[in-house]
Amino acid sequence: MVRIGVVADDFTGATDIAAAYAARGRRPVVLTGPGEVPDDSDVVVAALKTRTAPVAEAVEVSLGAFERLRAAGCAQFVFKYCSTFDSTDRGNIGPVLDALAERTGAAHVVVAPAFPDNGRTVRDGVLYVGDVPLADSPMRHHPLTPMTRSRVADLLRPQTRHEVGEIHADVVREGPERLAEALDAAQQKYLVVDTLTDDDLTAIAAATATDVLVSGAAGLALGSALGDADPAHAWSAPAGRRIVVCGSASARTREQVRHAAEQGAPMLRLDVAALTDDPDRVVRNALSWFAEQDPASAPVIYSVGDLDDVRSDPHTATRTEEALSRIVEEAVAAGVTQCIVAGGETSGAVVGRLGVAALRIGGLIAPGVCWAEGTTATGRRVALALKSGNFGAADMFSTAWEALR
Repeated sequence: MVRIGVVADDFTGATDIAAAYAARGRRPVVLTGPGEVPDDSDVVVAALKTRTAPVAEAVEVSLGAFERLRAAGCAQFVFKYCSTFDSTDRGNIGPVLDALAERTGAAHVVVAPAFPDNGRTVRDGVLYVGDVPLADSPMRHHPLTPMTRSRVADLLRPQTRHEVGEIHADVVREGPERLAEALDAAQQKYLVVDTLTDDDLTAIAAATATDVLVSGAAGLALGSALGDADPAHAWSAPAGRRIVVCGSASARTREQVRHAAEQGAPMLRLDVAALTDDPDRVVRNALSWFAEQDPASAPVIYSVGDLDDVRSDPHTATRTEEALSRIVEEAVAAGVTQCIVAGGETSGAVVGRLGVAALRIGGLIAPGVCWAEGTTATGRRVALALKSGNFGAADMFSTAWEALR
């Protein structure tokens, strides 16, 4: 079976697509730092932190990851981005896609952000979140990548030098052969493909089975060829304390924060304003508070409780990620072994701070969210659930622990 290489633009997306491949019987590994690629892995996912990085940096890092994957024997490649196409008119999806298409020599590239199991579908070229177009969803108010348009081609065109076309559901429903013919006949480099159901994902996967490069969300993996591995990977969660940290401002994460509070979880809102002048004090206070909580509880430290707390300044976001990652690092040193992290950028900061170089996929918590195991730079085993801000049920902070073995 061909080894697949995935360039993922954030850490939650990396575990998201790895879990989808694991569910198909593949053997994924998520690379989060330098190190050897396990010989038994047939899907290698490079977890990057490029979604909101400067364009030139995002392109350079993504190409570096691609070369690492190619050196590891990968022959087919996926550029994985969020199912809500998180980006601005400057990028980074278009510039990275251009660079990867040029490096691979791809004649055309499917653009498939849909993930029906999480309510993300593409109909007539328009991306829907649940029943509403993307621009009418809470993503319109994202502090870093506000999504104010819904047609995927309109989102991508300002970011790329190539033409963008669409292939609609009537063609997809005619089957993989007809879809492959339509892809080959299209004049545009990038082709947004309607995706309403998992059957559509299967058709797209079959039609692009020999394509050197495809792009989209984790849904692409759900239509891929079956492997023979047991989706329930055999690792047991290390015993120890639990913690939840939230750097996401998404509507779903705020709902999860509220639910955890209603269930009686210890809650601490990070003093984001004070991070500007005295981040050390904020971190110390949070750690002191955490140390006082019941060791059997799952305390939640969050940065945004409602929209009034949202700050669009990217420096604020960076300071918040830094503080939360420092809190997790100290908490792990003090005995935490199980951690939920909400938010893609925060997840990248946490994993980087811990020095985890690779993640093995474990139990599924919800579509797009799983447990993963890694080893820190100091040799401690940790179970991490890296959650996209928009994913997971409302009760996730209370129930996710049940998926650990």
